[in-house]
Formats: sequence, C-alpha cells, structure tokens
Amino acid sequence: MLTISTFKRGISNGLNITWELAKVVVPVYFAVTFLKYSPVLPWLSSLMSPMMQIVGLPGEASMPLILGYFINIYAAIGAILPLGLDSKEITIISAMLLMAHSLPIETAVSKKTGIRVVSIVIIRVVLSLLVGILFAVLLHTGSYEKLF
Repeated sequence: MLTISTFKRGISNGLNITWELAKVVVPVYFAVTFLKYSPVLPWLSSLMSPMMQIVGLPGEASMPLILGYFINIYAAIGAILPLGLDSKEITIISAMLLMAHSLPIETAVSKKTGIRVVSIVIIRVVLSLLVGILFAVLLHTGSYEKLF
C-alpha cells in the first residue's frame, strides 16, 4: 500500500542514490571532456587503436573500458558520454564491461571465497575481450574482416 511515509522514503532513497552516482559520473565526465580537448586522449587513442579495432571500437573507447575495469561501471558511463560513440560501440563496451568490471573490488571479494585471484581476473578479462569480438562480429562493425 502506498502511503505518505513510503512515498517520502522512496523520494529520499532515490535522491541519495542519485547523489552517490553523480559523485562518480559528473567528475569523470568533466575529466574525460577535458582530456578530449588536450593532447592526452588523442595520444592514448592512437596508442590503443590497434588493439581496440579487434573489438570494433575506436581507440578513445579504451578510456571507458579502463575506468570500468578498474573503478566501476558508473565511471565508465561518465567516460562514454563525452566521446560521442554510436549505439553499436556503446553496446560493445557495455557487453565487455558486464564480463569484467570493478576488478579490484570484486577480486578482493572473490579472494575471501578462496578462489585463485589471478585465475579469475584472467578469465574475466579474456571473456570480456571474446564478448567484444563476438559483438563486433554480430553488429557488423567491420572488425571481423580484420579477424579472418
């Protein structure tokens, strides 16, 4: 049953979650926008471009992947927005990040369960790359021509 107190609690929780996400997404968005207009992002883009072509992405897409792998998905979202990527590229990045995100935090949690940390990190990163290749092929980004 919807009551005034339930509504107030929902609004309060929603605002708190929005604030927590904004503390990550907004600074990353501004940082990546700044990097986009500095020589850093073009340099990183040209450095990463050959590897990113395997998954059908431009070199600058390495920034959201790195942030997603090492910080969290929300940092990756903040980095994706200013890059102006198309829906296919965002889909590929999203699929890759679903396989491997927040690696330091999730690795620490996994370690508590007793599994080998190195194995799980390697498996997640390799699966992330394989999913990126698969999505690139499925979405016909042209990267499959370079694979075969």
